Amino acid sequence: MAETLLKVRRLSKKFGDNVVLQDVSFDLTEGEILGLMGPSGVGKSVLLKLIIGLTRADEGEIWFHGKDLMRQPERELSRIRTKIGYVFQNGALFDSLTVEENLSYPLQRHSSMSEEDIRWEVNRRLKIFGLDGKNALYPDEISGGMRKRAGMLRATMLSPRLVLFDEPTSGLDPINVENFILQIGKFRSQIGHGGIFVAHDPAAVMALCERVAILWEGRLRFVNVSEVAKSTDPLVKSFFRLQYSKEIHGQAS
Repeated sequence: MAETLLKVRRLSKKFGDNVVLQDVSFDLTEGEILGLMGPSGVGKSVLLKLIIGLTRADEGEIWFHGKDLMRQPERELSRIRTKIGYVFQNGALFDSLTVEENLSYPLQRHSSMSEEDIRWEVNRRLKIFGLDGKNALYPDEISGGMRKRAGMLRATMLSPRLVLFDEPTSGLDPINVENFILQIGKFRSQIGHGGIFVAHDPAAVMALCERVAILWEGRLRFVNVSEVAKSTDPLVKSFFRLQYSKEIHGQAS
């Protein structure tokens, strides 16, 4: 039976009178990537920031690596964050550093590897993700899809146990979305730990995840991807209707 990687219990968060999360509980098992969907502005990114400790919840528990992150001082949270990767929408690369320097940075700061070993590891990962030869280029000299892949690489250079994907496919055309999903699949087979994948694209979620959580009115509603097509839940149907409509029309043509 797979080990539980992350435990969230009775998590609540509000900003003023706006309730963002209300009594949210779930487990993430080792090797699972959980899809997280919901309308814009409902708090999906807030949930990720609570998990990584960038924002504090009002109530609840977040257990990772045997510790409740809600009860840890900032110094311990900083250490724990090295085991959690965060993939931002735009890649969040340092504009003034080359691709190689961006990827080297986490290893230089948080590992005891030699510069030679760091260079070897960076080149190894660049090759796996189809970015070999881009070492000396700056972020504004590569395409948007490449920036997102480089951002994912930097977020996973320390081989984190948990990776939080904050709408990484946003703004990509369908071909690049498919390519990015394939790259995440490579990451998954390379490292084998878990993640939470926030996205608006049903096709991306269904290609990558076995289980989906839909955030609605501060609560999570779960559905297995294998059960989406036959679900009678109006909320599930509303989020996945477009995807199945595309598939039906595609078959008809």
